[in-house]
Amino acid sequence: MELIARAFTDARRARLALPDFPGRIPESLGQAYGVQDRAIALSDARIAGWKVGKISPPFDGTDRLAGPIFSDHVVDAGDDVAMPIFADGFGAAEAEFLLRIGTAPDPLKTRYSHAEAAALIDAVHVGIEIASSPFPGINDHGPTVTVSDFGNNNGLIVGAAIEGWRDLDLDVWPVELWINDTLIGSATTATMLDGPFGAARFLFELLAARGIPVGAGQWISTGAVTGVHPVAVGDRVVARFGGRLDVACGITAR
Repeated sequence: MELIARAFTDARRARLALPDFPGRIPESLGQAYGVQDRAIALSDARIAGWKVGKISPPFDGTDRLAGPIFSDHVVDAGDDVAMPIFADGFGAAEAEFLLRIGTAPDPLKTRYSHAEAAALIDAVHVGIEIASSPFPGINDHGPTVTVSDFGNNNGLIVGAAIEGWRDLDLDVWPVELWINDTLIGSATTATMLDGPFGAARFLFELLAARGIPVGAGQWISTGAVTGVHPVAVGDRVVARFGGRLDVACGITAR
């Protein structure tokens, strides 16, 4: 556990690739989150939020995973935003709905309904998650490997707020991801388990079980609506939501 956590945190700090997984692959999600907890402890950065991703097929009876998003990797959307990836590792871009936590959950509460989770959210934004890892095979060896390296997160672009979101059905919003002016994927959140607020429910329960406090103002990146799309240095990415809101970025080398 210690070896894996140190290898990933050291590689991220040094901006170096890890050609092989640094140790024995964790056999369970519990072991993998133990690695992640240790890696968080070794990191100097403040946690500004959490990414949630889908596990397909489910593993250990679980269909989602999570990882921290550090504050120095969160940026506001703009015309000249550039997001880094590990050029010799893994890199991808994902169109996602972002939830901002308005009220910190009770750390002693371990189960949430969909409505209870949604009630703790005070804003919904559009955005792009940058998934990147020093290990190029991070998505090829199962969810325990992904969890071990911060859930494969390396950045978050926070786009515009969705006004009146409580009265909207976000599950019917068409979402598209474009790379270099080519449509790479399109879908709606109706294909994403129980949707963005289900991701919040999952996260609140997971972090309570791990004894990790959640703060107001933190973000939840709720899952890749159109899929996980590999990107390379020099690519231009645009995510489009509901035919009305766009988020864009360039891809650079970390």
